[in-house]
Amino acid sequence: MESENKRIALITGANQGIGFQVAKELARNGIKVLLGSRDKKRGEIAAKEIENGCVAIQLDVTDRQSIADAKETIQKQFGRLDLLINNAGISNTRMQKLGLSMYEYMSSARASLASIDEMRVVWDTNVFGVLAVYQAMFPLLRESKDARIVNVSSTLGSLTLNSDSNSSSSAFYNPVYAASKTALNGITLSMMLELKDTAIKVNLVSPGFTKSVLTNFEGIESLEDGAREVIRVAMYGPDEPSGTFTTWNNVSVPW
Repeated sequence: MESENKRIALITGANQGIGFQVAKELARNGIKVLLGSRDKKRGEIAAKEIENGCVAIQLDVTDRQSIADAKETIQKQFGRLDLLINNAGISNTRMQKLGLSMYEYMSSARASLASIDEMRVVWDTNVFGVLAVYQAMFPLLRESKDARIVNVSSTLGSLTLNSDSNSSSSAFYNPVYAASKTALNGITLSMMLELKDTAIKVNLVSPGFTKSVLTNFEGIESLEDGAREVIRVAMYGPDEPSGTFTTWNNVSVPW
């Protein structure tokens, strides 16, 4: 078992996009980063690029055996987990295959048209995958003296914002991606309530509309800006708050 004084962080979906940027910044800040990636080779390439002791771990959040194997690896090498960042997420399964723009795809994903099969795939990653990883890593988090969970959500999941017809985002609220983030918010709330009398902290973060695979690179914010709030919250100390839902620059997001 490796014995290090560094904080140990597991980031899911970290071989690209916001997850990669978060992994890079946390490693630069002296955290031992375990870079979760569905494809181990891609994860190893990303970890090599990051350096600073970053280690790739094969982790597919939709595969229970993969999750169990990752937990076993962390248990044997470190015996604990200080920081869990549930970043892995997908927005759709059809946009790139059909060559659709994000706006064209959104029109095809309205409640009356949404593919139930696609919805199951997206929710398997964005909702059930987060809960499965949480359940598997929970014993390791309990071994930490300063554990924190950061779940990466979206303002698109806010029922308060999207129930306002004047909201700029309400036109994009659909059962596939947006509602999966609403469900994730609910899952996160259940974690917060379960852990309220423990030392394990839980925070919810929206990175904003970022240029990444998830937005078909049609977002308006850079990866650096998109990762900024996730990094800020992930770097919280033991006396920093739990139970928050923020977007970048520490702006509170209504549930």
